[in-house]
Amino acid sequence: MAQLASGWAEQMGVPHSERNRWLRAVWLHDALRDAPPEELARWASSTPGPPELWHGPASAAHAKAQGEIDRGVLDAVRYHSVGLAEWDMAGRILYCADFLDPARQFDREARAALAERLPRDPGGVLREVARARLLHHIRTGWPILDPTVRFWNSLVAAGSGSR
Repeated sequence: MAQLASGWAEQMGVPHSERNRWLRAVWLHDALRDAPPEELARWASSTPGPPELWHGPASAAHAKAQGEIDRGVLDAVRYHSVGLAEWDMAGRILYCADFLDPARQFDREARAALAERLPRDPGGVLREVARARLLHHIRTGWPILDPTVRFWNSLVAAGSGSR
């Protein structure tokens, strides 16, 4: 994922400081992914939704406790599995990189094409990734959390949700 985000930053010509924010979000986002449930609950006790979605909020709380102060990076980490309407580019890039990670086994060709397209069409790719993730939540029977609904609606309102 770090390679994806770094490559996108280079292709998009973003400043080095912004690239570093994206990479911090990537490095921090799954810090507690494999933590035992009691550890996740310790860091994310008030998080709604299934435990499979707790690692983002737990990782963000842990990162903050370790000294991360960038609100955009912390929001990116906290909401990377569900989306957030208020995200800056660090959140949007992490959300896409997490889904488009070449290490994931599903739909490799389609996801590789989206990853290749992102630097030229970040809004369009974000919309497609959000749609796919929302459909996955529906198919798996997970609740659609309020941040996810607001995120999708913000994409539609911004014109990124057009068909």
